[in-house]
Amino acid sequence: MKKLSVIAGFAMLLWTVLLACSKETAKPDEPETEEDPITTFFKGEVRPSESLPCFNGAYYRKVVSSKDKWLGIGGKVVLPQITFDENRKNPNKPGQYLDNPSVYLGGNMNGQETDIGLTWEVIRDENGNVTADRRAFRPFLRRTGYSATGQQAAYENAPAESLYYWYPGDEVEISIQVLENKKIRFVVAGEGKRFERDFDCDGYNLSSFGEFKRVNAIDQVANEGKPVQPTQTEVTGAEWKETHYFRLYEGEVVEAPVHSQRFTDMRCPGRNHFRVTASDDDLLIGAETIDISGAGF
Repeated sequence: MKKLSVIAGFAMLLWTVLLACSKETAKPDEPETEEDPITTFFKGEVRPSESLPCFNGAYYRKVVSSKDKWLGIGGKVVLPQITFDENRKNPNKPGQYLDNPSVYLGGNMNGQETDIGLTWEVIRDENGNVTADRRAFRPFLRRTGYSATGQQAAYENAPAESLYYWYPGDEVEISIQVLENKKIRFVVAGEGKRFERDFDCDGYNLSSFGEFKRVNAIDQVANEGKPVQPTQTEVTGAEWKETHYFRLYEGEVVEAPVHSQRFTDMRCPGRNHFRVTASDDDLLIGAETIDISGAGF
């Protein structure tokens, strides 16, 4: 009996030691790491379409969001260099071409489409005369009509003043944001200049679902809705440093990076007309360099 008691005591001692060691080496449960929804995905965020149909009439690279609770889009871009096709001059406007570069943003809410940004335009020279040829990027705003309220389609440019001219190689910040119901704020700023305009758009509301886009294009005069016209024009070196969507999150409007899973990649009319380059880091923040060639690469 005494021997059994000793064995039992030893076993109990061993178990106590093992239990103590177990308590000393065990690690407490660590909380799961939560991803930042601003830089990844918001809860319930609608994913973008894998592809969308092209609209005829221009050579363009479009980055377009899903249809969701977005409130706008913005970014920072270096404006491109332009080489025109000398065989495509506009017979009705000597000094101008039938191809026209643009860098712009836009959206669609409740069926109302907007295109808002910079287009290659005529200017007033130092003597106040309107130039025959286009010489600088100037801000423009366009909306389609909105039948629910009877709002008419509209198009306007920033004033033809040197304060609102930007040139190839200039770096600008550009954005459009739903400011309040029926109103968009457009801002473009850079190189010591700034243009800001609140634009009435009855289809745009803080509570509506909508999609927003970023576009680099070679537009073609009087060619909307038609097949693109062959051209040797090239628009190269446009560099987006970053792109973001605006969205209401926890009571504040935040800037959500347009990473590679947050947009539909459109290159119209075909991918061979575009050279788009981006590093892994660029893909996280909506950055890329874009070259466009009418003849193709």
